Parts: sequence; C-alpha cells; structure tokens
Amino acid sequence: MIDSNILKTQKDFSLNVSRETLIELDSYEKEIISKNRDINLISKNTEKLIKIRHIKDSAQTIDFIDKKDIKTCTDLGSGAGLPGIVLAIMMKPKKPYFKMIFYEKSYHKSNFLKKMSKKFKLNTEIKQKNIFEEKNLNTDVIVCRAFKPLPVIFEIAKKNFRNYKYIILYLGRSGKKILKQALKLWQFDYEEKKSLTNDESIIVKIYNLKKK
Repeated sequence: MIDSNILKTQKDFSLNVSRETLIELDSYEKEIISKNRDINLISKNTEKLIKIRHIKDSAQTIDFIDKKDIKTCTDLGSGAGLPGIVLAIMMKPKKPYFKMIFYEKSYHKSNFLKKMSKKFKLNTEIKQKNIFEEKNLNTDVIVCRAFKPLPVIFEIAKKNFRNYKYIILYLGRSGKKILKQALKLWQFDYEEKKSLTNDESIIVKIYNLKKK
C-alpha cells in the first residue's frame, strides 16, 4: 500500500546537498534494495518509495546533527543504517571527524553496515551488540528510527549511557499523546518539527531527561 501522506509532501522536499553526496545516497539506496532480496532491511512494500520513505525521511534529521558541538552520534537498532548511514554520508563533506556509531545485534545487518561504511569511506564504528547489555556509553546524540517505543528508549538513555546531549526520535500520528504520557513519569524539554515526508509524523529532539 502506498502512503498517501508521503505522496502529498514528496514534491516539496528536495535535499540541499552536493552532486557527489546525491550520487552516494542514490548508490546506497540501490545497495539496500539489492540486499533486501536476501535479508529484511526494509519492507518490500516501501521499496518503490525508498527515496522518500527512507532516504529523505532519514536525511531530515540533519538539522539536529549538523551543529558545532556535535562530534558523535549513536544510532540504536540501526538495521539498514537508516538514519545513520544517510547522516554519515551527508556529514562527511561537512565534518570529516564526525563519527557515527551503530548498534545492531544482527550479524547480517551489521555486516551490511560495515560494507556500506567501507564503500562510502565513512567514519563509523559498527557494534554487533545488544544495546541493552552495554553500559557507561558516551555520545553527543542518540538517534532512533523505528527501533523501540519511547519509554524503552528513555530507559536505555538513563541506564546504558553515561553522557549524551540529546535524543532524536521519530514519532507517528500518536506522537504528541506519547510525549504527554511520558511527561507523567519523566521530566524533559523537547523541540519538535513536522516531518517533511509524512503529514502525520513529527521529529522530536529531547534533552534534560530525568526520571521523576
């Protein structure tokens, strides 16, 4: 099924990147579709809309990443590398020292991430580990896309990370309701922006997270 909310916005959203970066993103897109025949990287139903549904959807978080004080970003439950590989490709010409860290416990998906990192000469660290078993982690930004529910991600941030500046999350049509519910148990500040690829979704930057 084609998501009509994506089709409504796709003509209005173009990536403001160099020709070289676009070529690499297009190549990455093809790699995902090719590998999707062997392992489940993305839903088969979204392959025809991969540029909007996955690549541009991932790319729209760049405004939260491209900051002077951001040197590392950790992508949880990375899967195909969405949004991590997309962000790493986009950040490469901006900040060569910028590092993307991936946590993906699947052997096959981790190998795919390593292959993409090598192919595009990205500054990355691929960890084939269960994020729930890791402790005292350090990063500037935690980013999650289609990984776990918001309460679970908050617990990971609290229990498994020693230092981070903020969390970037993708929330669907119930996003504002989910945030309101979370505020009953957690104290945090947040910024939100409307998704450029789906009318019913929002991107949220969460910081100053504390358990009540």
